[in-house]
Amino acid sequence: MLNILCLVIGMVPRFKNKVTLVTGAGSGIGRSTAIMFAREQAEVAVIDLDYLKAVETDDLIEASGGHAIAIRSDVTHIDDVTTMIDKTVLEYGRLDVAFNCAGITAADREPIHRASESEWDRVLGVNLKGVWLCMKYEISQMLDQVDGGNIINIASIGGHVGAPGRSVYVSSKHGVIGLTKTAALEYARAGFRVNAVSPGHTITPLVERALEKYPEMAHEIICKYPVGRLGKSGEIANAVLWLSSQHASFVTGQTIAVDGGYTAQ
Repeated sequence: MLNILCLVIGMVPRFKNKVTLVTGAGSGIGRSTAIMFAREQAEVAVIDLDYLKAVETDDLIEASGGHAIAIRSDVTHIDDVTTMIDKTVLEYGRLDVAFNCAGITAADREPIHRASESEWDRVLGVNLKGVWLCMKYEISQMLDQVDGGNIINIASIGGHVGAPGRSVYVSSKHGVIGLTKTAALEYARAGFRVNAVSPGHTITPLVERALEKYPEMAHEIICKYPVGRLGKSGEIANAVLWLSSQHASFVTGQTIAVDGGYTAQ
């Protein structure tokens, strides 16, 4: 009887009647997460700067019987961010979960004295300002709903360690972790949980492009992982869904490293 009960409980979709929003959902971790939310019966707002990529993710969700809406948004622009929230709420009536996954890496690996101000502005604009802007308006919407909400931000192993030649990217991800902790404290009594995930090197278009540019680094990078391989986007998505669910109801202000043991060394 207990086994049957557990089986039934395990089959209950974790996000039935929940509205989720995923930025950077046109590919990689964002796409995998959006699809997983839909599989658990969430309504999904698929957000990406590349609208055609967002539509591709939307199509994948709809083809499998899920419900989604594709929205183009540049997370560095306040008007785009407010519009994506408005369109989500217009379509679904509310917002329960947001995964702020949009992010970029620096174009070049340079020491601080050779890094450019324009590159600092570009990377920090997406990775840190973009997360801050999204949270600002996601939280504003969730506060209007009275019953709180759940936000997960995308950090990185680069938010836990230093990395020569990557001062710009590392700074942006350390900032995301600090922002996550602060938001968790500010809104805990309002029924919010705010957490982050820190992926290790994950097989996504972003990482694939980086390894194509620096092919000599591929073996060196893999050797740094105790598990002997890079991560998969679905493995990061699983952590996001857990943090978004009631199974993590006592978890807030935390950054979970999904990194094959990289930061444990």
